[in-house]
Amino acid sequence: MAHKNPIRVYLVDDHEIVRRGVASLLASDDTIEVVGQSGSAVDALREILELRPDVVVLDNHLPDGSGIDVCREMRAVDPSIRGLILTSYDDAEVISAAILAGASGYVLKRIEGNSLVSGVHLIAGGHSLIDPSVASRVVEQMEMQKKSVDVVGDLTPQQRKILLLIAQGMTNRQIAESLYLAEKTVKNHVTGLLSRLGLQHRTQAALLAARLDGGAGTTTASTVAARNPALRPAGVRYAA
Repeated sequence: MAHKNPIRVYLVDDHEIVRRGVASLLASDDTIEVVGQSGSAVDALREILELRPDVVVLDNHLPDGSGIDVCREMRAVDPSIRGLILTSYDDAEVISAAILAGASGYVLKRIEGNSLVSGVHLIAGGHSLIDPSVASRVVEQMEMQKKSVDVVGDLTPQQRKILLLIAQGMTNRQIAESLYLAEKTVKNHVTGLLSRLGLQHRTQAALLAARLDGGAGTTTASTVAARNPALRPAGVRYAA
């Protein structure tokens, strides 16, 4: 659908030269207006909620949090604000976290300028945009999660408890204390649980639990990772 002009855009990136470059690029389109920019997650969230732009272009890697955190929190307040993650990372777990956070798009910084401008128009018009080079990773991740969901129903009561505690950000030691088990026993349970679900990392288990939770409450990929550094994907920072 057509979007009213101009499309109001806010930029979030911790590198000023990148922000200036993207701002200049977008400003070359007379139907786009850059209304603000920041290199800080905290400052960005405050200004975004004050300005209420149509689209927020976010780098994921920020000094005091992540673009995914900002995206999730801004959309929790105002779902009409659309987020476009513009990053250097093509990690499947980061992409899944972005989708769970409500991002409308995920593109890599090697994207061509004209394509980025077109992408902003698409997202402002209510469409989604995933960089073709990472789209296959998203499909693979979704297929893996679907298979994992199918297996969850066959988990033992103990394994289900451990999955939920992983989703709450607990370490093996904390899970052991909670369930009155030896830490080594919990470690073996976690290894077996991940193997049975076809997962490789605790982060993937946390994402699966967040998906099963359906977004209700606070169990999301970002909040889970924020609670426990051991669950954070490489190259991703989360606000405390």
